[in-house]
Amino acid sequence: MDRFWFLTWTTYGSWLPGDHRGFVSPVWNAEQHSLETHNEPGTDVQHSVRRLQRASEQRLRGKPVYLSLQQAEAVSVQLVETATIRSWRLLAYAIMRNHVHVALGVPGDPKPEYLIRDLKAYASRALNHHWSRPESGTWWTESGSKRKIEAREESIASVVRYIEQQETPWVCWSWMDGTSNRDQRPSGS
Repeated sequence: MDRFWFLTWTTYGSWLPGDHRGFVSPVWNAEQHSLETHNEPGTDVQHSVRRLQRASEQRLRGKPVYLSLQQAEAVSVQLVETATIRSWRLLAYAIMRNHVHVALGVPGDPKPEYLIRDLKAYASRALNHHWSRPESGTWWTESGSKRKIEAREESIASVVRYIEQQETPWVCWSWMDGTSNRDQRPSGS
């Protein structure tokens, strides 16, 4: 594999810009008079911008989406299928009630926007096959976090460990142990 990526995306409306849990979204830096996005590994994310969160809530086209265990399992199957068809190497994934983490290796140097787009599109197709589309018309928020992983064993292992250590995933898998762990409790993360 030529490139390794840590991708994260949220379910629609469940984790808005301005959220107190932290968020990765462009925000205005008044001192620099510019937009900044805190999306680099090791840097702090933005925290609690209440006006931004309220504005985001007002723009919602439907209720927030939260995945059930069965929906997370459908997404899990689709992640594996998409990676297989694309010749990507899945390293780990965790599917929580309101967001998804995926670490993968890819041949060449495709834009990470294409990777996350394909994973979300095929996961949506799988969900739409078994369940009604959400009120908003979409399962996911636009875009997501795309962090390049250094092609070093310790860097890859660190990201895989982070994904494995999610507190309450519906489905969690990694190549390091090759098993899938299910948690039947709703995810608060």
